[in-house]
Amino acid sequence: MKAIGYTSAGSAEVLTELEVNDPFPGPRDLVVSVKAVSVNPVDTKVRKRAEPEEGHSKIIGYDAAGVVVATGEDVSLFNVGDEVFYAGSIDRQGSNAELQAVDERIVGRRPKTLSFAESAALPLTALTAWELLFERLRVPHDMKSISGSILIINGAGGVGSILIQLARRLTGLTVIATASRPETVEWVRKLGAHHVVSHREPLDRAIRQLGIQTVDYVAGLTETDKHLDEIVEIIAPQGSLSLIDDIHLDIGNLKPKSVSVTWEMVFTRPLFQTEDMIMQHRILNEIADLVDAGVLQTTAVHHVGEVSVSNLQKAHKLIETGKTIGKIVLG
Repeated sequence: MKAIGYTSAGSAEVLTELEVNDPFPGPRDLVVSVKAVSVNPVDTKVRKRAEPEEGHSKIIGYDAAGVVVATGEDVSLFNVGDEVFYAGSIDRQGSNAELQAVDERIVGRRPKTLSFAESAALPLTALTAWELLFERLRVPHDMKSISGSILIINGAGGVGSILIQLARRLTGLTVIATASRPETVEWVRKLGAHHVVSHREPLDRAIRQLGIQTVDYVAGLTETDKHLDEIVEIIAPQGSLSLIDDIHLDIGNLKPKSVSVTWEMVFTRPLFQTEDMIMQHRILNEIADLVDAGVLQTTAVHHVGEVSVSNLQKAHKLIETGKTIGKIVLG
């Protein structure tokens, strides 16, 4: 089959067309004919840092929508012909290929009301946002009566764009998102943020100018280390901070407030084959139901064309500007 990957880590220019063997499904694997993909910051990080094994190539891509064309002997959740979407796992070959093998327990049914490209925008960011909000921060799920507030740092990014919607529509939290450009401010307001503050200004001061003295939850989606002093000031005693950054934090100043600090990594369940790995299947099905019910919207903003070497290189370079809104999709 044809795929796009690299034989040596580096800049976006290392991406090239490959001819590789078709994937063979393991016992619980689906083989999916990939119809559309999206690009995330993790794609660029892996491309820069992860060298393939000697003599091998690496295929990246951690979002896909497609059609099941084969199943492993123990598969019970899907059948050939089913339309699906998923993020996959970082320790397996990715979605930038004609065919991909993926464990059924981290796959969901594709939203019926979206195109393949619109669907491909959702899996990685929706799983990350859901796990961060309901599992790491432990916000009660589907309880509109809950009070309190959440600060989402970088509301216009892929994860933030889903997290705003989940927090606004499935909880009673006051949603405060950060954005700094007119177009990103407009985007996060459209998605449902009650308040928008600039992450170029001291966050604690900006939030208190809204009449909000403390926030109960903080989602650190980018550059959390640069805002840590402000988080220490604004987070409520016994509050919760969860982050997805690849950074080292000195969190000692959060101890007097007994703040809970957690990391969210969407690949933890498949990487460690956890007993509750099937939760990602259930979350994706719930996301699909919410989309089809009109509760959530796709965050696909930039459609850069069909899956090709040049278009993937373009998408990677856009991600690396740090100025994209929502998600970049291909297909």
